[in-house]
Amino acid sequence: MAVMKNQKTGMWEVRTYYKDWTGTRRQKTKRGFAKKSEAQEWERAFKLKDEMNINMKFKDFAELYLSDIQPRIKYNSFLTKKHIIETKILPYFGRRKLNEIRPADVIQWQNEIMKLKSNKTFL
Repeated sequence: MAVMKNQKTGMWEVRTYYKDWTGTRRQKTKRGFAKKSEAQEWERAFKLKDEMNINMKFKDFAELYLSDIQPRIKYNSFLTKKHIIETKILPYFGRRKLNEIRPADVIQWQNEIMKLKSNKTFL
C-alpha cells in the first residue's frame, strides 16, 4: 500500500497488507529497490499473486505453481518440472498475462517445440 524512500539508504521500500490462508491480516515489507517504479511493480505483482487474479503474468503463476507443488512431489520430479517450465514454457509465455493466452497461442507454441525437436540430428 505504501511505497516510500528510506532516507538513510536512499533506496525505495514497499509495505503492504494481505490476508494469509487463515484470514489473519499480515504485513509484508520489501526493501532495496533502486527506483520507485520497481517498487510499485513489485507491489502490483504481489497483490495479483495474493488475489490469485487471472490478470497476473504467466511467470508469476509459474512461480506460484512451483512453490505449491514442491512439497508434494519428489525432489528430482520437482527439478524436472522446473527445468521444463523455465526452458520450454516461460521463454514463450512468461511475459504474457494468463487471460491473454488463447488456445491458438498454445497450438503455435506446440508447433514451435515440435520444430525444435525435428531439427535435431541424431548420431
